Amino acid sequence: MPTINTDKVCFIVVKARELESEDEGIDADASNPTDDRFVSVLTEDAFDTVRTEITSFIDGMDEEEQAELVALAWVGRGDFSADEWDDALGEARARREGPTAAYLLGLPLLASYLENGLGEFGESCALYAADRQ
Repeated sequence: MPTINTDKVCFIVVKARELESEDEGIDADASNPTDDRFVSVLTEDAFDTVRTEITSFIDGMDEEEQAELVALAWVGRGDFSADEWDDALGEARARREGPTAAYLLGLPLLASYLENGLGEFGESCALYAADRQ
């Protein structure tokens, strides 16, 4: 059973969803530069801020929390079951190479994996989201 604070995981889920909403290389189809006075609202620079925020947050965690975050993503992805938590955690510790944030941000469905992982342990980000509204 993970001991990492659910609110920490949910913060990463929310921020990862922001990154997933980025439309890389796609122009907005409901507008044009003339109507917008050549002002762009969303730029890649905006998402660099979110990426930096997630990276700083994960880098600020201790190694055990980082390992649990990776193991939770693996459980959510289906690599391990909730019953295999100790194995997933041991594997996350053993396979650590480089920054954890870089690895996690390289997972295309990070938010979903973390949410699914929490769900496997009866946890959810529903209360976290309700507190933020």
